[in-house]
Amino acid sequence: MPVYLDHAATTPISAQALAALTTELSRSGNPSSLHGSGRRARRVVEDARESLAGAAGAHPSEIIFTSGGTEADNLAVKGLYWARHDADPGRRKIICSPVEHHAVLDTVEWLATHEGAEIVWLPVDGFGVVSLPALQAELDADASSVALVTVMWANNEVGSVQPVAEIVEAAHAHGIPVHSDAVQAFGSLPVSFKESGLDTMAISGHKIGGPVGVGALLVGRSVKLTPVQHGGGQERDIRSGTLDTPAIAAFAAAAEAAVGNLAEESERLAKLREKLIAGVVSAVPEAVLRGTPDPELSGKRLPGNAHFTFPGCEGDSLLFLLDLAGVESSTGSACTAGVPRPSHVLLAMGLGEDEARGAQRFSLGHTSTAEDVDALLKVLPDAYARAKKAGMAGHMSSIVTAGTERWQ
Repeated sequence: MPVYLDHAATTPISAQALAALTTELSRSGNPSSLHGSGRRARRVVEDARESLAGAAGAHPSEIIFTSGGTEADNLAVKGLYWARHDADPGRRKIICSPVEHHAVLDTVEWLATHEGAEIVWLPVDGFGVVSLPALQAELDADASSVALVTVMWANNEVGSVQPVAEIVEAAHAHGIPVHSDAVQAFGSLPVSFKESGLDTMAISGHKIGGPVGVGALLVGRSVKLTPVQHGGGQERDIRSGTLDTPAIAAFAAAAEAAVGNLAEESERLAKLREKLIAGVVSAVPEAVLRGTPDPELSGKRLPGNAHFTFPGCEGDSLLFLLDLAGVESSTGSACTAGVPRPSHVLLAMGLGEDEARGAQRFSLGHTSTAEDVDALLKVLPDAYARAKKAGMAGHMSSIVTAGTERWQ
């Protein structure tokens, strides 16, 4: 079996989630139906809603089930923008961090292209953390023109945790709603929707040991969203469509298991992360850790995230060489038509394209062990030497993203 160090992409399904999934797959019933099978399925869904609400620090009515984090982000960003803009056409600005997942970035850019939204990109520091003074300055300048603020809870590539509470406080002082993509944070860090003050928050099942294809958008009870899709009016008329009872049951089981053991597991993974970081720096001194360092295990970084850039090589080359050696990792960047493309997150953090193209993310999860880290450290020096010998692709990307914008 290969050593799996890509839990940030997806996690192996947990025993609790698998048991819930297989149990419900053997049953039938549409939770919107009124007969016995439908009522039984509805009970499963509502029990799962209560369980998930408890795990996320929310009221059950605030849980809107979706097909995953991408749909949840779309529902929130588009729904908030449309509702706020309809109430006041002068609200056209979306304040957004440039290190968001593409589920948010591409949604914001779509609204700019098709709906006339104006994007305000918040600058980030060298660790990928947004500038609170820049946010405050933008709000003070013209808060009445802002439709919403959207900043992720923790970054999926470099693991840095954002100052969500401070962002919410600053925005709410002007009556502006805030959305946060908490897909990476939920189940890895203490997350409470109520305590955060957020208006909407996206979470996903397959990042915490649940199945692929299910997630949730948490929506405050007083928050108005314009729905993206229309149909049967399920989920407070925010997300119409027949609910996937087996996946929802499994999602709730995974969440209950992850959050129930959060303190112990996050500490275990953070210690394992620090072992990995120290080992990589020792084995390859040229490697540079990216994202907020957190050797004190204080929660400034996702407990399972270790992201490096390796100078002089393509991240894709290193990934494939590690894969051949039995270790599965990620570059955290996209590749289109075989052309290496640097991460927009790293570009926003101030890295040059050559630096960014040498990225490699190692992410730990509930199945990770010290032996997995040892296996990586054993094969990494040779893999890096071979990747470096292969050199760079000699192509300078011409992509323009939020990360390549010049901050004014």
